[in-house]
Amino acid sequence: MTAQSNITPESIVGDLRYLQLLSRSFPTIADASTEIINLEAILNLPKGTEHFLTDIHGEYEAFQHVLKNASGAVKRKVNEIFGNTLREAEKKELCTLIYYPEEKIQLVKAREKDLDDWYLITLNQLVKVCQNVSSKYTRSKVRKSLPSEFSYIIQELLHESTVEPNKHAYINVIISTIISTRRADDFIIAMCNLIQRLTIDSLHIVGDIYDRGPGAHIIMDTLCNYHNFDIQWGNHDILWMGAASGNDSCIANVIRMSMRYGNLGTLEDGYGINLLPLATFAMDTYADDPCTIFMPKMNFADGNYNEKTLRLITQMHKAITIIQFKLEAEIIDRRPEFGMSNRKLLEKIDFERGVFVYEGKEYALRDTNFPTVDPADPYRLTEEERELVDKIHYSFMNSEKLKKHMRCLFTYGGMYLVSNSNLLYHASVPLNEDGSFKHVKIRGKEYWGRKLLDKADQLIRTAYFDEEGEDDKEFAMDYIWYMWCGPEAPLFDKDKMATFERYFLEDKEMQKEKKGYYYSLRNREDICDKILDEFGALGPHSHIINGHVPVKTIQGEQPMKANGKLFVIDGGFSKAYQPETGIAGYTLVYHSHGMQLVQHEPFQSRQKAIEEGLDIKSTNFVLEFNSQRMMVKDTDKGKELVTQIQDLKKLLVAYRIGLIKEKV
Repeated sequence: MTAQSNITPESIVGDLRYLQLLSRSFPTIADASTEIINLEAILNLPKGTEHFLTDIHGEYEAFQHVLKNASGAVKRKVNEIFGNTLREAEKKELCTLIYYPEEKIQLVKAREKDLDDWYLITLNQLVKVCQNVSSKYTRSKVRKSLPSEFSYIIQELLHESTVEPNKHAYINVIISTIISTRRADDFIIAMCNLIQRLTIDSLHIVGDIYDRGPGAHIIMDTLCNYHNFDIQWGNHDILWMGAASGNDSCIANVIRMSMRYGNLGTLEDGYGINLLPLATFAMDTYADDPCTIFMPKMNFADGNYNEKTLRLITQMHKAITIIQFKLEAEIIDRRPEFGMSNRKLLEKIDFERGVFVYEGKEYALRDTNFPTVDPADPYRLTEEERELVDKIHYSFMNSEKLKKHMRCLFTYGGMYLVSNSNLLYHASVPLNEDGSFKHVKIRGKEYWGRKLLDKADQLIRTAYFDEEGEDDKEFAMDYIWYMWCGPEAPLFDKDKMATFERYFLEDKEMQKEKKGYYYSLRNREDICDKILDEFGALGPHSHIINGHVPVKTIQGEQPMKANGKLFVIDGGFSKAYQPETGIAGYTLVYHSHGMQLVQHEPFQSRQKAIEEGLDIKSTNFVLEFNSQRMMVKDTDKGKELVTQIQDLKKLLVAYRIGLIKEKV
């Protein structure tokens, strides 16, 4: 029975127009046959390694290190290859070189007596590591990953065996010539970058790149140049997307968060946002106000500020917070359907007595100085505030770097992703108490489950891309703010965002935010199965992968829930969370042998990693082990390739029965 025996002439006639288009790429029987052989071979290669990270929160040094060491995958490869033939210290040196080649070479040059000997040994070691990590891929894919200037030489080194006596001298001559022509440094850097690239086939960022930490813009630069990645938007990403769309409430929130954590680098250095108007306004308005409760959290700041600068950030922090409350009230009044009138809290202040009155109960205020708030009309922006908002708005809308990063977020991002039977989304799929999907009204129509996340995705894109003045755009602009703090928003899903209460009230009960039912129900396997079915993530190895809520390992909380159906991998990349979580984040690695959860200790610094070989201390937990290696044919990509093979087989039959003529 031939491979094409199940393909009938009738089925070919139905697909003839498509097959004629396909024949342009494969104009002869030989071309089509070669491609079938190539694709069949790819199907039987091991599945590429997927790397999952979430809640990076601007911690760019830790992020870049985890990316470079592939959550310990590079170290694992080095151990496999060199086992007992290298000492632990030598293996550590080699790993550090692979992570930070430029910096490590400079350190080696300063201490090494016989540099040529070091080059010779190191190049041979790197070739072995490179051969190992490239073995999962076709030569064609490896070739596309190679730096152009060294492409030919690396191909020769990768595909020739040093064991063969005839080839041993050939390989040695190549390496010796690289050294003698003084290209060793550049060649080592190229090899190390290639190893990093080939160790991870695809990277999944399950939300929250922005806020708290100092370098979200640096993380975005890294991602924009990464070879294969996707992003599932988190609530902090949406906040920045809203700011970039021109929503003033989102802009105020973004600035407030930067002030709260003493991280001005992303705003000023990253995106060139002009904060001078805010600084001038804050100094004038709060000149005699100590603004004590607005002192930034300096143990998480991106620099050591002197007393004068710290005082200024504190004043700016208070100024933008009050402006934020006023701007949010405008949206709440404009959109009664959001059901958030209970979040208009300035009107509940008794300004004369300095107390907050809520549901008949009085609460003392931690700060009673409100020079810009008119008790008769508390949400009216003063002329100076309105002018300030306009200036900051202009700055956000004209940042070219911000536009570039937002395009990247929109192109490679979305509300959720189904990849190889895994369902990835940042926060929640809103549920009722009985576990049914919560029906959420948006502009008079109900959405739930997958439809709700699809609708949210569409509205976020409308807010950014649609023309000004369109009714859909105006609503979407307001909805993007709702996504940040709205009770029924899938990226928030709490009864309230207690920003006002956290600043102004001592009462801990008032500061509590009640989570939606999803966060307790996701511990149940049947609920997770229901959500997986809703999104079409099927198969025995299907999981939900979440971030958003830090796993408090210090209190015994586990990242694996619902009998292994759901993983929460936010363990606190953000330094601000580490005291609560006790660790510095989880990452997930899904390779051909199974799934591993990696728990990380806090990252010391890039400098210590380079100088002392101080890697992040990580603990691996095997979540699932496949007795048989997963191959490309077992993945989503494999399904696509099988379809392509079937189409090519139809084309072969069309050539052979004369329905399409070969273009010889």
